[in-house]
Amino acid sequence: MKKYDYLIVGGGLFGAVFAHQAMASGKRCLIIDKRPHIGGNIYCEEVDGIRVHKYGAHIFHTDNKEVWDYVNRFVEFNRYTNSPLAYYKGVLYNLPFNMNTFSKLWEVNTPAEAKAKIEEQRGEYADIECPANLEEQALKLCGKDIYEIFIKEYTEKQWGRSATELPAFIIKRIPFRFTYDNNYFNDGYQGIPKGGYNVLIQGLTEGADVLLNTDYFKSRAELDALADHVLYTGCIDEFFDFKYGHLEYRSLRFEHELMNISDFQGNAVVNYNERAFPYTRIIEHKHFEFGCQPHTVITREFPSDFFVGCEPYYPVNDATNTVLLNRYKKLAEELPNVLFGGRLAQYAYFDMDDTVAAALDMARNSFKY
Repeated sequence: MKKYDYLIVGGGLFGAVFAHQAMASGKRCLIIDKRPHIGGNIYCEEVDGIRVHKYGAHIFHTDNKEVWDYVNRFVEFNRYTNSPLAYYKGVLYNLPFNMNTFSKLWEVNTPAEAKAKIEEQRGEYADIECPANLEEQALKLCGKDIYEIFIKEYTEKQWGRSATELPAFIIKRIPFRFTYDNNYFNDGYQGIPKGGYNVLIQGLTEGADVLLNTDYFKSRAELDALADHVLYTGCIDEFFDFKYGHLEYRSLRFEHELMNISDFQGNAVVNYNERAFPYTRIIEHKHFEFGCQPHTVITREFPSDFFVGCEPYYPVNDATNTVLLNRYKKLAEELPNVLFGGRLAQYAYFDMDDTVAAALDMARNSFKY
């Protein structure tokens, strides 16, 4: 008899939710992670009393009440509202694009004036019937000013290539809001866990056995032998030893800095749209939790190419990678005792609420509750 019902490869949010539901159904779980901690990319590291989002800012938001009620079973959330700023040529603009943005950009005061200005700028590109790339798509949707100030250079930094080389489908729409409201998300529920995301993960994984600093692929046979089933949350192409080739990703690099000042930028998130800045944004972590410390911690976020040894963040969902992914999915379907879940195993970018919802759905299907 094997020791565990489920070996869960990867202790991120997906694996943690599934583990909790499995244990609630009487299953024994072993969670392994190659990092020295569980929590995946939502892990928080405390630096001089400030909780730092080690792998980039994570703001929980959802319109799914079931998901919101679920995560609140494990931790209480504060009232943080995401209201990022964008820096361009010495000026700070509000995001998402709203009346505060338009007022500073064009000196307009009413929604009617802002709408007229946008239509005027969009009208210059009305002859673009079928946008051939991201640049043409963006110009058709929003016009020259918004594209050049907020989209072009930021997007080119993010993806590491010219906007004319990026597919049009990356931008399907441009969200305009004609109110003086800086709340980035439309979702009804939003916040940061009080005490940080580690509290959420600890609550979800209580009762599971955990092995850290454990590389699944270095001890695969021994680990598989411990459990009847495997939930795999890593890169799907790596699971199959890159049989058909490597899926493409973009990665991120983070530079954290402890500063002996009480406030660096007055906001949790400031995007840097210009190419002159090699980073895309600066995060000031204390503002996620309304901190009053006499010092602060900032993180500069640098987009980078993906290579073996760095963390994959954003899938490159073009036609070539889609074909490759579908071939790996067919292999996955042939393994009845292995489940594949999460952003890496599914080669998709998920918000946290989508991750929780997907893990709950997988657990329902697995345990029939």
